[in-house]
Amino acid sequence: MSLPSPPPPAPPRRPLLRRLWREWLLGAALPIWLVITFGFTFARVDGDSMNPTLHSGDVAVLLKYPRWLRAWGLWQVYPRRGDIVVFRAPASSEYAFQEGPFGLRYRPYNIKRVIGIPGDTVGVSGGRVRVNGRPIDEPYTAASTDRDEAGVTLKQGEIYVLGDNRIVGESVDSRYYGPVELRDVAGPANWHFGLGGSANQPSP
Repeated sequence: MSLPSPPPPAPPRRPLLRRLWREWLLGAALPIWLVITFGFTFARVDGDSMNPTLHSGDVAVLLKYPRWLRAWGLWQVYPRRGDIVVFRAPASSEYAFQEGPFGLRYRPYNIKRVIGIPGDTVGVSGGRVRVNGRPIDEPYTAASTDRDEAGVTLKQGEIYVLGDNRIVGESVDSRYYGPVELRDVAGPANWHFGLGGSANQPSP
């Protein structure tokens, strides 16, 4: 009488760390990191400096890829005048840092509109913003700019930003801290969602 065949050996169990690496990190965390870093993410609006276009609590879709494509020399049409962008104020400015938990200072992101791009001269006269000496049409703002500003010529790698809310004291922008360097810009955020969940894309 023949004896029954022994059961096949059980497959070796992969070590826990290797499983985590392959199944969680490479399978989930890495793709999410790539999308957030090089693709897009979401930014919540805090404050009224972009009224009436954006309101506090709105969510904007922040596109990351235009910044990287420009840095790699593959796309030079970013940024455009009229784009809404997310950025950090110049580090040398008194408005660049805020105090966070435990007294730690941090450099927050801001959201404003691009008025001037490299090579432009931007100034304010008679309540009108002028680019290269000509007043520009600004259907996105409901108030005139509060004070005159001497013309500023933007160097390579610089942009001039303003909040859509031009009421005195409502928007701290390039009128206060000067041009913003492109290396401090995270990307454009023209698409946004209001509190009601409707999507909007402001016209430049």
